[in-house]
Amino acid sequence: MKSLQDKIVKEGNVLSDQVLKVDSFLNHQVDPKLMKAIGQEFARRFADEKITKILTIESSGIAPSVMAGLELDVPVVFARKRQSLTLIENLYTADVHSFTKQETNRIAVSKSFITEEDHLLIIDDFLANGQAALGLLEIAEQAGASVAGIGIVIEKAFQNGRHLLLEKNVRVESLARVQSLADGKVTFAEGVLA
Repeated sequence: MKSLQDKIVKEGNVLSDQVLKVDSFLNHQVDPKLMKAIGQEFARRFADEKITKILTIESSGIAPSVMAGLELDVPVVFARKRQSLTLIENLYTADVHSFTKQETNRIAVSKSFITEEDHLLIIDDFLANGQAALGLLEIAEQAGASVAGIGIVIEKAFQNGRHLLLEKNVRVESLARVQSLADGKVTFAEGVLA
């Protein structure tokens, strides 16, 4: 997705050969016009899948998921990373390790919101080591729901997340595939150098 790649080049900040900071438009501040375009692109790619719900994880997956939900006319369910007084029973849960935060969270979704009748589209902001997506797949499996695929805003193609998801026989659609962050530069898998 060219507009996303352009935004990464213009506003992304390469912190190391492993970390790309995109908090000016995705992870802290959100660019609504870009999120709308991202939602439209996910909806286009999964238009024939008869999606009933979108499943994501708080918090950076919510904006692109809501925009895709608008386009597909389906609800968005997000897994919570921290339990609250209102989220204590009848839950699907999975443990997810965060690469950037170096911590493990137990994510949870109320059993009220996903059932075996659902055909899910999973959306997340980043794909690196695949742990968030695998956790969401585990929740879908616990619910007995089917998964049409996983939509990723930015994939770090140099890490093993895609491989782990493909081993699960799930379709992965990434809007921007970063091949390298070496020398402070973003190189896209499609051959675009920034």
